[in-house]
Amino acid sequence: MKLVQHLLDSKGREIISISPDASVLDAIRLMAEKTVGSLLVMQGDKLLGIVTERDYARKVIIKGRSSDSTQVGEIMTSDVYTASSQETVNQCMALMTKRKIRHLPVVDEDSVSGMISIGDLVQAIIADQQEEIEHLEHYISG
Repeated sequence: MKLVQHLLDSKGREIISISPDASVLDAIRLMAEKTVGSLLVMQGDKLLGIVTERDYARKVIIKGRSSDSTQVGEIMTSDVYTASSQETVNQCMALMTKRKIRHLPVVDEDSVSGMISIGDLVQAIIADQQEEIEHLEHYISG
């Protein structure tokens, strides 16, 4: 089974982050520019939280708050679930399914080393299954 480390090796380890005092509008613009659904909220190298499109919809739009005057730190999720690079894809899938989250920061020794999404995990599982099917077909056909 693939490890998170293998996912990061193939997809990249880019960390897209924003500071807690940035406006929510800046966060949404950055998400749109980078075509991502979440940003890590960081102060320097320290992970403070995560802000997602879901946070924006539920904590700004529905509540009638201003995207320009609301700070990211006011709507971010500060109790962040994380994974280590040595965890398996299945372990991460179980955590994300149980906690109903779509993005998982990868943290090793108190340092953020990347981010994975539910889509990354699904792609990895499909690739593993396809590889297994090919091996079985090869075995069966001789």
